[in-house]
Amino acid sequence: MRYTKIVRTEDGGSVFQDGEILLEHRHVADGVPAMAVGGMRSSGGVQFLRSAAFDSAAHPAPREQWVVMLRGMIEVTVSDGSRRRFGPGDLVLAADTTGMGHVTTGVGDPPFEALFIPV
Repeated sequence: MRYTKIVRTEDGGSVFQDGEILLEHRHVADGVPAMAVGGMRSSGGVQFLRSAAFDSAAHPAPREQWVVMLRGMIEVTVSDGSRRRFGPGDLVLAADTTGMGHVTTGVGDPPFEALFIPV
């Protein structure tokens, strides 16, 4: 499973990195066919977020966290000017916890919904 990681650069900026969670077919419960399963580090405290607007100034992530997109679409711009859009089913690992951070903009019709999972 592919994901995007946002990381801080040495000059205090931010860039995208591509990552992958390795999946393996595993039996998870009696009566259920084998499923593709992969691990995601987490420290607990999952938060659900719903917002009618999600436009931000440049900001670092408040903590290293997975962002699991559920509904709506956002566009993230990192300090080198690169932009990526994320929608339902996309995974982002926000790891730029210091420096200039990134800008997040809501795209399309609200609401925006996501799970935030601290690492």
